[in-house]
Amino acid sequence: MLPAGLPSPTQAVWHLGPVPVRAYALCILAGIVAGVVVAERRWRAKGGREGFVLDVAVWAVPLGVVGARVYHVITSPQAYFGQGGDPLRALFVWEGGLGIWGAIAGGAAGAWIACRRGGYRLAPLADAMAPGLLVAQALGRWGNWFNNEVYGRASDLPWALTIYEGVATSGRAVVDADGAPQVVGTFHPTFLYESLWCLAAAVLIVVADRRWSLRHGQSFLLYVILYTAGRSWFEALRIDEATVIGELRVNQWVAAVIFLIALTALIRSRRRRRDGQAEQLKRSTAPARA
Repeated sequence: MLPAGLPSPTQAVWHLGPVPVRAYALCILAGIVAGVVVAERRWRAKGGREGFVLDVAVWAVPLGVVGARVYHVITSPQAYFGQGGDPLRALFVWEGGLGIWGAIAGGAAGAWIACRRGGYRLAPLADAMAPGLLVAQALGRWGNWFNNEVYGRASDLPWALTIYEGVATSGRAVVDADGAPQVVGTFHPTFLYESLWCLAAAVLIVVADRRWSLRHGQSFLLYVILYTAGRSWFEALRIDEATVIGELRVNQWVAAVIFLIALTALIRSRRRRRDGQAEQLKRSTAPARA
């Protein structure tokens, strides 16, 4: 008899002939599509060129994936370069292991390149994309659900997540002689906590933007503040292997530092506006340089 609680999938990979179709990748793709749609709508409302967000995605998505993987490998090197590790597996993105901080850094670099080519300023684009990024992250987290990974401490709460043995490594749960999947236990569904937090933060940014007319990167700064605040808590619940400094996981330290930087920047930005400083144009009218 399976334990009570939220279920997890017992399979995360399907095969179309020799081609594996991974749920993790499908969730990431769904997030990218939804994020682009949301960002495009906000960008056009700001007066931006139609289709420009898709141009940005062409640069930001691949660089974001590279950045996310590099961050994960750097902060969790044992599985790749430690004793018994396999350096080649650092390239196996489809197995999971993408760091959000690296994704943001790489994606920002890609967006900056696209803005330079298109003649736009980065700040208003980042504001337009902020809720879309959160929607993308919310959907992408469901890839962890399919993989039975990135869960929290053991729990017997009604919404505790049932985890099966083997899904994260082989894509299919290990079964007993009767064909029943082998249960590891029930745990906090941190993927679900983060997904819901991201959706709530996206709504809050949209409401705040309408209420206070956020500008000059302020929507993006609010995105960073809200996400890092939630991530600090979710990270504290997680029990997967991670690099620890002192008593905190490295992602908690990074979240804390980024939270303080973003909060300081947002406060200073709001004060400058209240002091009556002239607003800059939201987007450049200069043609792109060859």
